[in-house]
Amino acid sequence: MNTSRTLDLQFVLDGSKALRAGVDKVFGTRAEVQRCRIHKRCNVKDHLPQACRADYDRQLRNAYAMTRYEDAKAALLKIFRQVERINPSAARSLEEGLEETLTLHRLGVSPLLRCSLASTNIIESSLSTVRHVCRNVKRWQGGDHIARWTAAGLREAEKKFRKVKGYRQLKELAAKLNPHSTPQQQVA
Repeated sequence: MNTSRTLDLQFVLDGSKALRAGVDKVFGTRAEVQRCRIHKRCNVKDHLPQACRADYDRQLRNAYAMTRYEDAKAALLKIFRQVERINPSAARSLEEGLEETLTLHRLGVSPLLRCSLASTNIIESSLSTVRHVCRNVKRWQGGDHIARWTAAGLREAEKKFRKVKGYRQLKELAAKLNPHSTPQQQVA
């Protein structure tokens, strides 16, 4: 009996080229990448004149809040065309990785679960707590000193963990990512 299996995986990245290259190298085509929408919105806004930042940020949020993939993509392309006239750098920023900001839409993930998985906030919040816990350590000792402090920071972050919004749809997402696996493999 062959028990080996290949699972497709979902990654949420902030747009770092190095992270993307690492995911591609290790997981190849099995990886579904969702680009962080918050980072994307900030990157686009940073290129725009101050006077129109709030309006385009609202338009981007509204586009990402749309239920259907086709509607969200059409709205983003419309924003792209508008922004292109204002600042080509902002338009290029929006265009770069645009399709990956819609991965969860394309997979048909529910809006509630999409809210949790569409940004890197979950991990960034944990890392921020680790930095806060370790901020006063001035002399790192050898061995496992860094690992112990990091673990202490993560234990502190764990106290703030809440259920992922839409967590009940995670099994459905696993089934979409791994259509050829059994339900037992998807839960494992």
